[in-house]
Amino acid sequence: MTKRLLITRRLPAAAEERANRDYTVVQNADDHQMSADEIIEKAADVDALLITITDKMPADVINRLPEHIKILSTFSIGYDHIDLEASKARGIQVGNAPHGVTVATAEIAMLLLLGAARRAGEGEKMIRTRSWPGWAPLQLVGQRLDGKKLGIFGFGKIGRALAQRARGFDMEIHYHDIVRAKPEDEKGAIYHDTLDSLLSVSQFFSINAPSLPSTRYFFNTEAIEKMPQGAVVVNTARGDLVKDEDLIAALKSGRLSYAGLDVFAGEPNINEGYYDLENTFLFPHLGSAAIEARNQMGFEALDNVDAAFAGKDMPFKLA
Repeated sequence: MTKRLLITRRLPAAAEERANRDYTVVQNADDHQMSADEIIEKAADVDALLITITDKMPADVINRLPEHIKILSTFSIGYDHIDLEASKARGIQVGNAPHGVTVATAEIAMLLLLGAARRAGEGEKMIRTRSWPGWAPLQLVGQRLDGKKLGIFGFGKIGRALAQRARGFDMEIHYHDIVRAKPEDEKGAIYHDTLDSLLSVSQFFSINAPSLPSTRYFFNTEAIEKMPQGAVVVNTARGDLVKDEDLIAALKSGRLSYAGLDVFAGEPNINEGYYDLENTFLFPHLGSAAIEARNQMGFEALDNVDAAFAGKDMPFKLA
């Protein structure tokens, strides 16, 4: 009998076509945000779950899943929405989709760097609100990227892909990670063995680190005070790496000149202070929103499901 798979959100057509070819899919047809209770209820009639990053799976939800559920795959690189220890205790295999997002997210980080440096958000607002008075020598004067020091916190696949793109703009690449990269991956990037050292040189600073107890809300007033005056920060990683109140205060005071943000704590209900803050360039979590990326994410999530049903380890196994 064909295995039954619950997919909690609508996926790109190619991924859904493959899923429907291989499984009996229980589909969230109207793409609403399913509650934990709804997922648990539907799990009673399926053999595996394919969830997304908006589906929170803390221990109490994992422990309420039907006993027969042993396969959980997430359509995301991030997995902080899943309690892995609780999953292990229940014998549930968990996998993610780690590779599809790399190029797409690095492109968005580069776009945020450019948009922040050249005040793109303010310029577009001026056009759309019909308030552009015409060209003037001092209108929306930003700064160039060439020759500037870009600090990258988190030099994994996305961080390295961003570095590659930033080199095309003649930026000087600096980075910090818990392990120094191989020379062939550094490609001349300057390693800092502490985050404080990286912050001290970062005229531009890109957050590409995972959300962990050690990194959560690390970007606060204390971190900001270690940066050059008027630095620019961009975040395409996780919203909870930034203490919003401290970033907003630094942007209002001019301690930081600009921020480009694609992720937010509590999204979509973001800190109210961002809405009227002109020196921000804000996106609604677009990092992986390229069809090539989303297709690959769907395929990788399904690869995990296929392997688990075949009695094998998931290729992108987390637990």
